[in-house]
Amino acid sequence: MPEFLLPYGAVVAAFGATGVLILVQMLVADIAGVRARHVPGAPVPTDHGLFLFRAVRAHANTNESVAAFVLLALFGIFNGADAQWLGILAWTYVGGRVAHMLCYYADQRLLRSLAFAIALLALLAMAVVGALG
Repeated sequence: MPEFLLPYGAVVAAFGATGVLILVQMLVADIAGVRARHVPGAPVPTDHGLFLFRAVRAHANTNESVAAFVLLALFGIFNGADAQWLGILAWTYVGGRVAHMLCYYADQRLLRSLAFAIALLALLAMAVVGALG
């Protein structure tokens, strides 16, 4: 790892964890599609009662937020943000996304919204910490 990144090791590890999270979500959605005998490319029925729908939405929702996570983390790193805070916030985002995924799979809507809010607040705080760098 380049020397300038050493203080940001926790953030780099959160990047890797986010990649694994997306991979897991993709595999779960694919396996759910196969088990449901879903025709690839066909729209998934909009029905929270279907695990396939929830798995696809969990994956899509992570995809919708991951660009903001990566950009804000890089902004913080290159702007010299406090490495400890940036690492804590990066892992808070990852934890929020994992909780969101699990709550979506289990159809726990209130908890899912809370997990989403935690990840969103982590992103907002990353923007502030990055700007203060």
